[in-house]
Amino acid sequence: MGYFIVVLLQTVVLPIVSGVIELAVVGGDPVLVFGKWFVFWGVGTRLFLAGIVQVSGRASTAQILGATATTGAERQLTAELGTANLAMGFAGLFALVPGWALPVGLAGGLFLLIAGLMHVAKKDKNAKETLATWTDLVVGLAVAVLAVYTLVRVLA
Repeated sequence: MGYFIVVLLQTVVLPIVSGVIELAVVGGDPVLVFGKWFVFWGVGTRLFLAGIVQVSGRASTAQILGATATTGAERQLTAELGTANLAMGFAGLFALVPGWALPVGLAGGLFLLIAGLMHVAKKDKNAKETLATWTDLVVGLAVAVLAVYTLVRVLA
């Protein structure tokens, strides 16, 4: 249950709440404000926390995907994925620095979007993998919207 709460908070609830609060208090361009918060929470904290868990060996990505017992190779692959998640997540935490949200969010956002798309067609997903699939897509699409919006503004 904790996994579901943390993932939903990081990828849906906290980005929206943070964006609404910032718009109410400070104002700003809604796409840039919400984009920044999706990068901070959905890429930054989500991937950083996932990386910590994966590198620590306390929970295996293979288990989230439905494996009942993991091999040494699966544990090694999970740890290596964890280092990538740590790096992308750490970068995503810098989204709160003015002008950094898009550059630090692109790698993590693209990773999440592609991972989500790869999982959509998979049959027999368990509940954790289904949640990961759809929240990966939400965050990935939010970063894609931020990227396209920023590009259009720059080119205009």
